[in-house]
Amino acid sequence: MMSNYPVDRSVKPEVKGFFDPDTNTISYVVRDPDSKACAVIDSVMDIDYAAGRITYGHADEIIAWIRSNGFDLEWIIETHVHADHLSAAPYIQQQLGGKIGIGDQIMVVQETFGKVFNEGTEFQRDGSQFDALFRDGDTYRIGSMNAFAMYTPGHTPACMVHVMGDAAFVGDTLFMPDGGSARADFPGGDAGVLYDSIQKVLALPDEMRLFMCHDYGPNGRDIQWETTVGEEKAHNIHVGGGKTREEFIRFRSERDKQLAMPRLIIPSLQVNMRAGEVPTDKDGQAMLKVPVNKL
Repeated sequence: MMSNYPVDRSVKPEVKGFFDPDTNTISYVVRDPDSKACAVIDSVMDIDYAAGRITYGHADEIIAWIRSNGFDLEWIIETHVHADHLSAAPYIQQQLGGKIGIGDQIMVVQETFGKVFNEGTEFQRDGSQFDALFRDGDTYRIGSMNAFAMYTPGHTPACMVHVMGDAAFVGDTLFMPDGGSARADFPGGDAGVLYDSIQKVLALPDEMRLFMCHDYGPNGRDIQWETTVGEEKAHNIHVGGGKTREEFIRFRSERDKQLAMPRLIIPSLQVNMRAGEVPTDKDGQAMLKVPVNKL
């Protein structure tokens, strides 16, 4: 299958994970092995929601790592519009440069949640807050390393997996084998579409490294974020071992009915659909809305 993809799987990028215990998110710095060029994937901005206070400790750790190694940041990638943490992309860009990129279906998400949050006409719904909008199969470079974006909707309409050499960053499309898969009941989500997207990921070579966006340590195990396609195909509790589309839809639909909304979904959506910028009120003050009975 790999011959269909414009990457060289003999290229082995250096991957450094940064775990955020408040949101169980793993952010990554991915370096081209043949240069100092790197990308940041799924960064986190810290928020004390009860106090309405935003800080940047997690992002500062990433920035310090890049600077201490003398890396050059070329890309800040969002695998999707996250509902469980706020992106620190603009803060990192201000410190280190780089282009902020997301899937082009961000426009669907902006249209959907622009209505939920009653955004005015000043809120652009064309993805223009981002520097690059990736379409399915688009390629880009990190130094001399080719990367490509693979469209994997189902969790959200704008999810993409980013493949770089022998590594793929799956966002919320998959969890570790004992964690299964992400929910599919957000607006624009679809369990059947998610199953189809997962099959695209599982069609990658068995030895390809897969990096998760989240891990919750099921059954008390230590936090983990790296596995392989082969391990997921064989052991993923939701889709492994040849589980059918119908089985997955039935399980995922029943499971999602039992799940509460993510703790930070309201601030996360407002910020992340703006490429990490906090919205402001008419006086220019940073301000978040709480829509009632809309989610």
